Amino acid sequence: MQIQQANFNKIAEIPAQYDVKFLSLPDGVQHWNLVNSYLKLRKQVFIDRLDWPLFHADDLEFEQYDSFDTTYVVATNGDQVVGGARLRRTDQLSGGGHLRYSYMIRDACLGLLPGLPKNLCHAIPPMDRSVWELTRMVVDGPREVTRMILQATNDFLCKKDAASVLFLGSPAFLRMAKRWNWPAHQLGPVTGNADGRFQVIECPVRRPQ
Repeated sequence: MQIQQANFNKIAEIPAQYDVKFLSLPDGVQHWNLVNSYLKLRKQVFIDRLDWPLFHADDLEFEQYDSFDTTYVVATNGDQVVGGARLRRTDQLSGGGHLRYSYMIRDACLGLLPGLPKNLCHAIPPMDRSVWELTRMVVDGPREVTRMILQATNDFLCKKDAASVLFLGSPAFLRMAKRWNWPAHQLGPVTGNADGRFQVIECPVRRPQ
């Protein structure tokens, strides 16, 4: 997928029927059907299309990080969900008993997620309320939807006074960010598993000029 160079601070020309919502409980309950559609899209792409060995039930793909304190980024074209992502603040904890989960990238580095390598980062990533994690990003629409989601996420995190956001994505994501003039940098080596190659990338939250 070729992406033309653009300034990240400029909103792409996206048709008016496209929209991005940020949904979390309890305020987002009236639009929670969009979250269900996003989880269905994850199942269709990650499991049905890419054949990743992920847990699913009732046509939904979800896991321990899809908890009550998760924020969902959902992109729509009219009534249709065409993309989305999962957004978590890195100082959050979920679960109970002896095993408490923080966020995917950190827990993988701690060896808590057998399906992911432990060497994702050169050092254990922080638990910091100013740092967020964006994972499970999926898009089933034109290439502008990806940029729309990331632009909207940057604006959302700016309002939350966040400093940066961590991504777990393919090496192509870093190249894509550079084409958009977004100063992203990698926190660890390119690694992978049976599902493909990926790396951890940190991007600063950009403030309006």
